[in-house]
Amino acid sequence: MFSISSPAFANNGSIPARYTSEGKDISPPLEWSDVPGETKSLALIIDDPDAPDPRAPQRTWVHWVLYNIPAETRALPEDASTHGVPAGTRQGLNDWTRTGYGGPSPPVGRHRYFHKLFALDVVLPDLEHPTKARLLKAMKGHVLAEAQLIGTYAMGH
Repeated sequence: MFSISSPAFANNGSIPARYTSEGKDISPPLEWSDVPGETKSLALIIDDPDAPDPRAPQRTWVHWVLYNIPAETRALPEDASTHGVPAGTRQGLNDWTRTGYGGPSPPVGRHRYFHKLFALDVVLPDLEHPTKARLLKAMKGHVLAEAQLIGTYAMGH
């Protein structure tokens, strides 16, 4: 079964501070397996549906948007956002309106961070730094499979 994991934290486990605004604010290492054979590219979206407060969420905050990850790729190393994503991969805009990764920085409570990996049956055109919404629209009808990893984080922990 198509799955995504991280050597840095377990599913539903706490994300180490180094990957957050309290640490180095670098993207965590991610690995995946059982990519469908007909996959032409992969897309990754990391978002937080608990913003700003898990007890009264008002919006989903987008932390990282990647697309056109080559189909043969099976991992992203730590800090791939700044040290180079695989050739051909494009980065979209996060909710700080910048490309690249922005780590957890929850103002209140413990938030959940969804790392969603999509196997697509196409290589997408250059969407010129799309938002999550624009990428989801471009992927519509092309998703072969989706895998998900959830990490949590609360400031000061």
